[in-house]
This record gives sequence, structure tokens and C-alpha cells, in this order.
Amino acid sequence: MTATLTGRPVISATGLFTPAESITNAELVASFNAFADRHNAAHAEAIAAGEAEALPYSSVEFIEKASGIKARHVMSKAAILDPETMCPRLPERANDELSVMAEIGVAAARQALERAGRKPEDVDAVLCAASNMQRAYPAMAIEIQQALGIDGFGFDMNVACSSATFGIQTAADYVRAGNARSVLVVSPEITSGHLNWRDRDSHFIFGDVATAVLVEDAAIAPAEHWEILGTRLKTVFSNNIRNNFGFLNRAHPESTGSADKLFVQEGRKVFKEVVPMVAQMILDEATRLGLDPAATRRLWLHQANAGMNRLIAHKVLGHEASEDESPTVLDTYGNTSSAGSIIAFHKHNDDLAAGDTGLICSFGAGYSAGTVFVRKVA
Repeated sequence: MTATLTGRPVISATGLFTPAESITNAELVASFNAFADRHNAAHAEAIAAGEAEALPYSSVEFIEKASGIKARHVMSKAAILDPETMCPRLPERANDELSVMAEIGVAAARQALERAGRKPEDVDAVLCAASNMQRAYPAMAIEIQQALGIDGFGFDMNVACSSATFGIQTAADYVRAGNARSVLVVSPEITSGHLNWRDRDSHFIFGDVATAVLVEDAAIAPAEHWEILGTRLKTVFSNNIRNNFGFLNRAHPESTGSADKLFVQEGRKVFKEVVPMVAQMILDEATRLGLDPAATRRLWLHQANAGMNRLIAHKVLGHEASEDESPTVLDTYGNTSSAGSIIAFHKHNDDLAAGDTGLICSFGAGYSAGTVFVRKVA
């Protein structure tokens, strides 16, 4: 790549890895209810004496009303559905083997490179932007970089469900500053590992996936690409979504008293606080960029909750959004943390015409939120 660089960042291509296995709501409910029966039978005396509460059943209707999710892809289906475990079981790999998180990240990255007509040697950097890292170090990004054969640098970043959009802005800033021509933002999300599958209020939320976004200088981008018009990030501290697992606590997530070492949230508070924050952030950024938010051709929103997306889209567009205006992948993928908005973009952008504008937007724990306004070129 010898073109004169412009310092204008674009999205050249995206990639997606989807696990082969999927769990339907009906399968998940059957497993959870069998676990509830076992738990309630084992604690029958305490429950009868009022010393403990019986676990209530889950249901397909409850899940779909609460979230809009109908199924989710996972890396380890059998162990999750086994009432004795209800937790993914992924065999530990030796240090000289490619880790599972790097493996799925590489798969998504290779697809993005192929779609852009790029070779690994064309890429300058790899950012692994995800909500949960398989290990502290060496960085997952460096392992992905090594597996792809990229001569450059890489590092990990974690901003929970906004990791990918934060990664896109970081990559765009490298391009703007002339520090890189081509950057891969890879988001391998094995969120099934941090979910408490035994908690009725959250056992249905997450799924596994990996995405990749290739951010490049406009001068070297393929003819069809997405100009990055502007990016904006925001964080506000909140305990309403939290995961306390880390190297300072060694308790196994299934042990007594360690439920907070897995994903926990105050869902109603999150809904009430995040929806107006994100909607206003989008409107303010559109104003800053001189864009009419109501004219945004498509919203690729974070896939966490159908109700949240519906309200945010309505506030931005000024009317109830159609599936065409705000496409959903939540129903088949579940919440895939930072990957959700990227999956929606990956699967639902080919039909847009040159000059159409769209918005990639994420929001989640932190609180964190990120917006990426784009315009299709060619």
C-alpha cells in the first residue's frame, strides 16, 4: 500500500464468527426448570420452614417479554443445558496452543481481511476490544496478531458492552494521527462464561460470537467503504451492571456467596438511566456533525434489550423505527456484549446506497456508551 495517506478513517470491512451451536428459549427453560426442581427438592425442609425461598420457574413467554431474545449461540451447549452444571465447559488448552478466544477472533478477522482484499502484512495494529478477557497477559490482541502474521503491535481494551465502539474510535484516532494505516478491531465475546445460568432473571441474556472491524485510511480503502463521520464516547460510573470476578478473588463462580463474581445487574435502573443518556448523546453528536438525526438511514444499535432499542430509536428518529431502520439480531444471537451492534452492521448494510448515513451505537456497563456515525461511499 503506497498511496498518499489522507488521515481520514473509514471502515473498509467487517467479519463475523458465529458458533455452530445454538440454544433456543424452550431448551433453556427446560434445563433451568429442571435445575429449579432439583434445588427446591434438596432444600424442601428449609423452604417449608420459611428459611429459604423456592426457585421460581422460567418460561419462554417471560424471556421474550423481558428481552426479545429467542435463541443464542454458544461455544459449549451440552454443559450449559445440563442441570447439574449449567455452566459452559471449555477444555483448557496448553500454552503452545491457540487459545479459544484468539481462535474465534482470528476467524472473524480473516473474514474482514478477505472482504477488504487485504493481507495480514497490510495491517499495522490489532486491538482486542471485548468485555471479558480469557487471561490477563500476554494480551489476547498480541496472540491474535501472531496467529494472523501481522507485523505491528496489539493491545487489549475492555469497556464492557462498548468495547468495540471504543476500539473503533481508538483505531480511527491512530489513522487520523498518521500512526497507522490499517487497524483491526477484534471483539471475541464468550459471554456465556460470565453469565449465571442459574439466575432466573438473567439466565437467558448472553450468547457467544466474535466480530472484527477493519479501520483504514481512506486512501487505501476498497472502493466500497464507510466514511467515519465522527465518533463520540461517554462513561458514567454505575454499580447497576457489575462483575466482580478477578485475580484478587479466587472463589469459583459456582461456590456459595460468589454470585457477584458473575454478571449481575439492576435491570430496571439500567433501563431508566441508560435510555435517555444514550438518546441525548446521539442527538448531541448528530448536531455537532451537522446531521439531521431523523434522516439517519439506519441505526445499528447495541443488541441488549428490544425495549431499550425501540425507545432510543424513537427518540432519535422521532417515530417508531421499522425493522429496516433499526434491524435486530438480538432475537437469534442474544446479547453478545460489544459485538452486538457490529453484528447488526455486518448483516444489515449491503442494501444501503452511496451517500446514506448510519449510526453504530453501543451502551452498557460502566456506564459506557459509544457512537460512530458513518456514510456509505460507492
